[in-house]
Amino acid sequence: MQSSLHSEEGLGVASLSVLYAALILSSMFLPPILIKKLGCKWTIAGSMCCYIAFSLGNFYASWYTLIPTSVILGLGGAPLWSAKCTYLTIAGSSYAQKAGKNAKDIINQYFGVFFLIFQSSGIWGNLISSLIFSQGSKKVEISEESLACCGAYDCMTGTTNSTGSAQPSNSLIYTLLGIYTASGVLAVLLIVIFLDQIKSDQAETEKETLKTPTFWSTFLATFQHLKDKRQCLLIPLTMYSGFEQGFLSGDYTKTYVSCALGIHYVGYVMICFSAVNSLCSLLFGKISQFTGRKFLFALATVTNTTCIIALLLWKPQPKQLAVFFVFPALWGLSDAIWQTQTNGLYGILFEKHKEAAFANYRLWESLGFVIAFGYSTKLQVYIKLYILLSVLVLSMVTYGAVEYIEAKSSPGTPTTTKKENVAPLAQETHM
Repeated sequence: MQSSLHSEEGLGVASLSVLYAALILSSMFLPPILIKKLGCKWTIAGSMCCYIAFSLGNFYASWYTLIPTSVILGLGGAPLWSAKCTYLTIAGSSYAQKAGKNAKDIINQYFGVFFLIFQSSGIWGNLISSLIFSQGSKKVEISEESLACCGAYDCMTGTTNSTGSAQPSNSLIYTLLGIYTASGVLAVLLIVIFLDQIKSDQAETEKETLKTPTFWSTFLATFQHLKDKRQCLLIPLTMYSGFEQGFLSGDYTKTYVSCALGIHYVGYVMICFSAVNSLCSLLFGKISQFTGRKFLFALATVTNTTCIIALLLWKPQPKQLAVFFVFPALWGLSDAIWQTQTNGLYGILFEKHKEAAFANYRLWESLGFVIAFGYSTKLQVYIKLYILLSVLVLSMVTYGAVEYIEAKSSPGTPTTTKKENVAPLAQETHM
């Protein structure tokens, strides 16, 4: 909602750009430092406080409040997600060892459960905002002339959002921000009180208690990880995650939903996306052990490709209300695969260097967001769709190369694979 609530002089879009730029910088050096110093639990709790700061900055939105708090949020984002991914990978491996199950299957299930809960935030957040803003919204009839500028071949007038409801009152905005801020505070308290501490590389940590990593060694850890050919090949896939999320939340909602239906429909459309995303995250996390990740990645590719082609051809009309919800539903299905399977893939391939690997994940995904936001106001939607399709094709080619390398390096048997996944992590779970 930043671009809609704070559209004056592009403040909302500028804050988002600064946020993801700070997230890139954060990904380069902060995750290894904080996770080593604080452990996963306290890294998660401290990083979540950065999100609360951003909510507070929105109460008095200006260049002097939003930009600094965007930087704070960006700096906290990478440690939060790296610590979360590390925590889930270690916990999943620990449980797999105790239960005598395959580590990669349990890790995929853990990520599926996490993303079920995480993506459901889009349901509750959009439902809250829709219910609050609907109290002051007035529907406006959209003219045929305005509809002509909707869709892939938009007119780039910058006024597509104005066809919807009027700007909500300050009291409604403060009510919404109050709910969001209170939710953030409650979340931090739940983490501090109930989440168990967990440490990675416990045996090595005890040996190196006197060796504190230097700033530059941790700063370079993310880039040193690029020596791994598999990490380099996964960059397009990771960036595509940022591209596709940025397109749906920014371009689809603006040039299709807001333009043809009005801004009051955006929340409900995104609820559809989040609901499907949540359910599919849980589903794919569970069935991946039966289908394998290659089948799921192929399913996501076909689904996204079909949506992109359809969006290029479709001219949105208010009478086609159901169609506006079909696209976010299919997008949610494919995004559930991109999120759960890519995170799980990182955890399985790089179990010995999880912090650096997941820092790379956040860095390259954030770069995808920055690029998507960067050309958001410069290019027509059809060009963005062609870019999205091109990145998707490249992602699948490089991902296929990763699978080929893995198949070539582990010739083997399920027993061999299981040992490779579990053994290196077994030491990390002994306290």
